[in-house]
Amino acid sequence: MSKRGASGGPLIECDGLVKIFKVAELEVVALQGLDLIVDRGEFVAVVGASGSGKSTLLSILGGIEVPSAGRVVVDGHLVAEMDAAERTAYRRRVLGFVWQQTARNLLPYLSARENIELPMLLEGVPQGRRRARSAELLELISIPDRASHHPGMLSGGEQQRVAIAVALANEPALILADEPTGELDTTTAHEVFDLLRDVNQRLGVTIVVVTHDPLVSDQVSRTIAIRDGRTSTETLRRRSATEAGDHHVIAEEYAVLDRVGRLQLPRALVDALHLQRRVRLVLEDTHIEIWPDADPTTGASATTGTAKAADGAPSDHSRWARPVHRPDDDPPDVAVIEELDGGPGGRR
Repeated sequence: MSKRGASGGPLIECDGLVKIFKVAELEVVALQGLDLIVDRGEFVAVVGASGSGKSTLLSILGGIEVPSAGRVVVDGHLVAEMDAAERTAYRRRVLGFVWQQTARNLLPYLSARENIELPMLLEGVPQGRRRARSAELLELISIPDRASHHPGMLSGGEQQRVAIAVALANEPALILADEPTGELDTTTAHEVFDLLRDVNQRLGVTIVVVTHDPLVSDQVSRTIAIRDGRTSTETLRRRSATEAGDHHVIAEEYAVLDRVGRLQLPRALVDALHLQRRVRLVLEDTHIEIWPDADPTTGASATTGTAKAADGAPSDHSRWARPVHRPDDDPPDVAVIEELDGGPGGRR
């Protein structure tokens, strides 16, 4: 299996992922240079509107689709360079899957225990070890008394619990979950999600959940939003305690700066300042200011105006702003900012 040697870095590294699907004579670009880093032991949610590229990303991480361009490394494995046999072994040994539809998770003619033991059977694990592992996982998901029940005899929540146990059977490095609570009621969905969080904390397995449910995405430590085939924002959450001992969650949203310096501004900020076509960047000591297409001191059009420093002298900060031209009849969905060659951190 194609492997990159040491595995002490991030578990997932995606660099400039591009995926183009051909439909008849048309080409549909699902991913447009997506970058992503996920560290070992993280519990991450990937969110985005329909067509944003999140399901395509999951398929590439899962070795189901091959990227058209770019590089993807999972647990040291060069996923895009694998042949069919290597991808099959990769899915069995490195990954665990939890799908929204029960039919994709469990075989209806096998009991819960037999479903859990099946991945181990395919890997040649001895019967004694299979039985011990399945008993351990049935205890972990809190339904040991349902071991002999077939999926049709289990509730929706119990079926997803067994699906999580199946995903954990071969002790994977990564679990990929596609809308795992999409067909469950709110109470059961919270219970299943609590189980995923418990699995992440107790076993240290990395979990990536693809979802459009904001209630789900709010329960993880990091939410990655994908828009137009690229990562656009990340929301980081941390727990904080007040002097009175009360605990609450603090969430902070960050724009994502990719490897070549491109940045997608949140739609709400673009709309609030009526940003269109291009913006001006002004470098300060500790931050960068983003101004609409006008001089920040005089209001003159940025096309002809000249930025001035605090002392009134002309400033060359504007050389770090690259206008992005777009047709007038095709307003931008996001503001895209790139660094000019020779600017701070720019490419030469």
